[in-house]
Amino acid sequence: MAGNELHYLPISQVARLLRQRKVSCLEVTEAAWARIDQANPLLNAFITLQREESLLAAREADSLLEKEAPKSPLHGIPISLKDLYDTEGLLTTAGSRVTAERVPGEDSTVTRRLREAGAILLGKANMSEFACGGMDHVFGAVSNPWDIERFPGGSSSGSGASVASGMNYASMGSDTGGSIRLPAALSGVVGLKPTYGRVSRHGVVTLSWTLDHAGPLARTVRDAGIVLQAVAGLDPLDPTSSPERVPNFSRNLPRRLEGRTLAVPREAFYGSLDPQVEGAMEEALLELQRLGAKLKEVSIPNAAAGTNAMITILQAEGAAYHWERVGDRLNDLGTTARGRITQGLLTPAVSYIQAHRVRSILIEEFRQALNGVDALVVPTTQTTAQRLDEGRLTSALTPAFNMTGLPALSLPCGFTKEGLPIGMQIVGRAFEEATVLKIGHAYESATEWHTRRPPI
Repeated sequence: MAGNELHYLPISQVARLLRQRKVSCLEVTEAAWARIDQANPLLNAFITLQREESLLAAREADSLLEKEAPKSPLHGIPISLKDLYDTEGLLTTAGSRVTAERVPGEDSTVTRRLREAGAILLGKANMSEFACGGMDHVFGAVSNPWDIERFPGGSSSGSGASVASGMNYASMGSDTGGSIRLPAALSGVVGLKPTYGRVSRHGVVTLSWTLDHAGPLARTVRDAGIVLQAVAGLDPLDPTSSPERVPNFSRNLPRRLEGRTLAVPREAFYGSLDPQVEGAMEEALLELQRLGAKLKEVSIPNAAAGTNAMITILQAEGAAYHWERVGDRLNDLGTTARGRITQGLLTPAVSYIQAHRVRSILIEEFRQALNGVDALVVPTTQTTAQRLDEGRLTSALTPAFNMTGLPALSLPCGFTKEGLPIGMQIVGRAFEEATVLKIGHAYESATEWHTRRPPI
């Protein structure tokens, strides 16, 4: 199979080809490298790459397939990790000069579980410094595959850009206020922020202990479920990880939505949208109805307060985590990370406590909004990808779901007339990722947005 066909196939299809011996793990990995050689010079999606190590791992994966069944659907699948996941013996910078030479002595739990599933690690994806968001990229700006003059979203910038451009089949990102879902929406791929505690964060550089989530970016909803399957579950090394049962996230994904009721919180999430985003969302809601779902409008009065409260928590906890490391090197930080850490050090305890009180209110309001429905449907962003030279950030509608810890899936729901992707979020009750994925898959199966390829 030609590499230019292979590198854009979904994981589920490549896994089937590998099982049928119609393609080898080495061929799949070489196709990914061919695409990296072509696209990465334009996008700068990676901080560290390991070509020889990945090709060796692919050969070993092929040898195993000659003797036994695949370890999982990820066996022989090339992936990347946002560069804050520890990788034994491989540079893990968290996107900062302060940790630019850090080489961990062991893998993060996610890294280990992906290796055990047979995934092939190509390298570490570029990111906003310390996952603080913004457009500060110490190792060079990341470009959007749909328009290289635009930002692909952050802080998991390289993860979104690399998946969208076919350089790898999936990437693990992290999400404190939207950092999986924003690059997914702005780069035209699928991003899943699981429930807080669903995926271990042991060995993942922290920004905020109570807001950080680890999750996948992929090109299809099913693929996101496949990656989540490999990394989810209780980890004794992470005290926040949950013992909740892990279902099969990619089984029995439907094409229809009869019997489903979806909540639409218009007042809280549909105001001040860019007209093209608004139009795409209205059409997406109609499509969900055509698929058999019923829509119900709900009210979440304090949803807007979640963003400022999230920033207060993020900055205070980020400063507490990073201060010992960067205390005498603040001038080595970029503008965004330096600002967040400095503000965190100046945050009064009363402000931090009040932010958590807002959080408690939000948790209850979202619990009520989800009562009697299967999920919420909201836009991911108010606008589309900004230009790299603008300095402003795309308005996000993501922080409330970090504050509440609810599972949130962003998937493509349209494009602007300029050819920029638009994203929609499907949000479920805690630990109901399977429901969220089922709804997302039905919508994805009825639309063609996920099949479009960037012009790069």
